[in-house]
Amino acid sequence: MKHTVFSLSVDDGHPLDMRLAELLHKRGIPASFHIPIRNSEGPPVLQASQMRELAENFDVGSHTLDHRYLANLEMHEALRQITEGKLALQDILGKSIEGFCYPGGKYRPIHCGMVRAAGFRYARTTQNFRLDTGRQPLELPTSLQFYPHPRRVLLRNFLSQPSWRERWPMCELVLQDGDWLDRMRHLLAYALRQGGVFHLWCHSKDIDSLDLWQTLDDFLIEVGEWIPPERRVDNLQLVSRYCEGIPPQLSLH
Repeated sequence: MKHTVFSLSVDDGHPLDMRLAELLHKRGIPASFHIPIRNSEGPPVLQASQMRELAENFDVGSHTLDHRYLANLEMHEALRQITEGKLALQDILGKSIEGFCYPGGKYRPIHCGMVRAAGFRYARTTQNFRLDTGRQPLELPTSLQFYPHPRRVLLRNFLSQPSWRERWPMCELVLQDGDWLDRMRHLLAYALRQGGVFHLWCHSKDIDSLDLWQTLDDFLIEVGEWIPPERRVDNLQLVSRYCEGIPPQLSLH
């Protein structure tokens, strides 16, 4: 079995993140929680005290000020969402925030520059079917979302994102399975054979609304059986270890 790393991201800062954090702590799985200060789409967001509690044990990153899709905004508003979201979260937590996640994965190259100028160390995208850390830490890709997407949605997502050559082997494997849990397990097995980063991301609200808590717990138990604790990392650790000193087996591009 090759050197395989597991990383987990949680987006949107829903209050159910606290339940998810308890589960992750129980299973010894680090994670990065990307939190907006408010959510313009309507769902509630963690209270300040909950954000501080979460940050005691997990990496907490920004998700803009109001969970706004950057690609849909004027430049000045995109910059405001990035910078003020960071500053507000830092004020709440009383420490520097180094991570960012593009809401909905909707951004353009100019926004990467804004994220860099705001002082972020990494930024995560929603690009899927990757087992590497991407070409630069402000565009971290992922392997898969923990969500029962039908195959047609996964194929549409594949076609809408760049790096087809790197992503096709995992996409092809996913399209062979009708059951989404079988896809998850087969992709994890593929990552264990190939080596690299298996980067899972999710929304706690989706897990709750679809009653997937036990399903997620079962999958995390499998992860714990195959991947030792020193190879389970949050996004900040992922960047620190593998973007700023990438070992050969993780440099897959």
